Amino acid sequence: MNEAHITIIGWIAAEPYYTVTTNGTSFLSIRVGCTPRRYDRETGQWQDVDTLFVTVNCWRGLADNVNASEFQRGHPVLVTGRLRIRQYERDGQWRFSAEIEATTVGHDLSRGTADFRPVQRGGALTEEDRQQAREVADQWALTPVTEGETEKAA
Repeated sequence: MNEAHITIIGWIAAEPYYTVTTNGTSFLSIRVGCTPRRYDRETGQWQDVDTLFVTVNCWRGLADNVNASEFQRGHPVLVTGRLRIRQYERDGQWRFSAEIEATTVGHDLSRGTADFRPVQRGGALTEEDRQQAREVADQWALTPVTEGETEKAA
């Protein structure tokens, strides 16, 4: 509950890494770069500030969905999740890395378009299942639907 949640907007800096752990849990890791820009009043121009690289870790269904969405290096993304700062030693020096345990990941639609496909839990529906669902929905409809309205809704 008292964890730091963060949202970042950036670009995928390296190809995503997807695997399934030995206990069957899906895991995906992506490296996201964020390059802030600041306006320099002296020069009257925008300047890039040092890029911040963050490792984004996705687990279970989110990992599967990100993997199926074919995220690639260079794609613009939005990420929300729990911020973790890891400390480690390398070459006799203490270093820090920022990681996000993602709760959501998506393409930044201010920079492009997406084709969203909802996940079918428990297996894909057959055409017969779809027809049965339509029949049940028709039985409970409060107003009749005309043929033209059906096409508008589709």
